[in-house]
Amino acid sequence: MNHYKSKQAFEEAKGLFPGGVNSPVRAFNAVELTPPFIKGGKGAYLYDIDDNRYIDFVLSWGPLILGHGDSNVVESICQQAQKGVTYGAPTLMESDLANLLCQRFKSIDKIRFVNSGTEATMSAVRLARGYTHRPYILKFTGCYHGHADTFLVKAGSGIATFDSADSAGVPESYAKLTLSLPYNDRSAVESIFDQIGEQIAAVIVEPVAGNMGLIPADKEFLVQLRAITERYQSLLIFDEVMSGLRCDFVGAQNYYEIEPDLTTLGKVIGGGMPVAAYGGKSKIMNAIAPLGDVYQAGTLSGNPLGMVAGATTLMSYDEEQFERSVALLEDFCQTISNLADQYQYEVQVPHMGTMFSIFFSSKPVKNFDDSKACDQVLFKRFFTKMLEKGIYFASSQFETNFISLKHTQEDLQTTAQIIEQVFSEMRLEDGA
Repeated sequence: MNHYKSKQAFEEAKGLFPGGVNSPVRAFNAVELTPPFIKGGKGAYLYDIDDNRYIDFVLSWGPLILGHGDSNVVESICQQAQKGVTYGAPTLMESDLANLLCQRFKSIDKIRFVNSGTEATMSAVRLARGYTHRPYILKFTGCYHGHADTFLVKAGSGIATFDSADSAGVPESYAKLTLSLPYNDRSAVESIFDQIGEQIAAVIVEPVAGNMGLIPADKEFLVQLRAITERYQSLLIFDEVMSGLRCDFVGAQNYYEIEPDLTTLGKVIGGGMPVAAYGGKSKIMNAIAPLGDVYQAGTLSGNPLGMVAGATTLMSYDEEQFERSVALLEDFCQTISNLADQYQYEVQVPHMGTMFSIFFSSKPVKNFDDSKACDQVLFKRFFTKMLEKGIYFASSQFETNFISLKHTQEDLQTTAQIIEQVFSEMRLEDGA
């Protein structure tokens, strides 16, 4: 593949943006490559400015469950744009999308739209503190809940890629109010609640972690979180910005049959537009202004373009279509595992719903330490060869891959064939 134009564009971008990008993981630092500059996408495919085509398994980090440029979603946005792109006032479109989400999520009576996952999680935490009148938040190492100060303590996602446990600019006083424990560690949870349970406002968790690679929680771990937060009258927040409508037709709370107090959503609910939300039972949500004294606002919250794109997305597929994609992904992940065994590479391929990861590891990955212990050098070799052959995977083992409803069996078979070619090349390079 030729990447001449992308290399030129990246050099120019470095003079305009920190690191040449507007979000760190896009810089491809973990794999030491120039990121392709994208000019368009359609269905399961991306096209860069050098006219290379890729089968896309990133899908803008998850939201494009209908793939790129879905005609119904695009038409809904265009029609609304002709009427106006923002009003800063209530619309029926907000209620339409809210009704669709409340119908899917049994735990949500009321919802508040915002513009990003970070905004959703930081607002949910503020609500939890305001509702319980307690200071501490408990999170889990490697779970990424956005870039608000509260959360940049032993986080995952891009901050994991850069091998940093914390971010500069976060006051120590903020960090002290955020407690971080190992993911899936029930004894650590019991211990911290025994010590200061009455001061913990909320436990926030990715029930299916997607920001240290895909790591589903043990059900017993989530059952414990539900029980212990009820015992201590803390709130349980499921961060489903990534797993919502992805790991299940509804989300992780439906898959595990565990109802949180608050849920954060993003990505998919806006059909690719900058939309996110947090919601829960009425008695908690009513603590938000203008009814309550927990303040949160946003001029572009519930913006018309995002509302129509989200509603169109949710109404464009059903559970049967979703499950067909799940079945395709299950077969694909099994094929990857079989190929890894054939070429004698130790690889883990966890998957759930329409999400999956590829870890170069000899054992299942259960937490952030396991994820960090994976072979980053092998991953880099694998990723680089796959990209050169037109497969666009997430550029770090600390990130998650996705398929859309537009990915066909042929797309996955083609990808599997390329994976076999890559494993074969790597074996020859290793002298095996």
